Amino acid sequence: MKKIFCLYILSAVILVSCKSNGETYGDKISNAEAIAVSEVPKLLEGKDSIQVKATGKIVECCQKKGCWMTMDLGDGESVHVTFKDYGFFVPLNSGGRTAVIEGIARKRMVPVMELRHYAEDAGKSKEEIEAIAEPAEGYSFVANGVVLKD
Repeated sequence: MKKIFCLYILSAVILVSCKSNGETYGDKISNAEAIAVSEVPKLLEGKDSIQVKATGKIVECCQKKGCWMTMDLGDGESVHVTFKDYGFFVPLNSGGRTAVIEGIARKRMVPVMELRHYAEDAGKSKEEIEAIAEPAEGYSFVANGVVLKD
């Protein structure tokens, strides 16, 4: 009886510790030493790209496969996050959660067709998709690992 009780307690401790670390997708990364994702634009000034670990709130997620997400940078801007080599996806209901991402960030011009593709994946209306007529400068992030918290 004592062994069963100890096994029960050990299982509960493992479950609680796994839950508190979050759900990991892609490479295993830790929550430690992540900067606020809102700091990424400042770190990119004068650079082509940076290797960084950042944390922030997920604004939206691809509603077809979970193959991308956007994270809030503040001031109405966001960073578009894709996953290295299309090697993993996040749950479709990830919007609103906090994430830690690790990988390469850059600022780039996003072509119209790519913007329309992302709008379609996000479930935007046909009218909203067709209204996209100009490329847009934006921030992108290719993550090799993601931890979803909350």
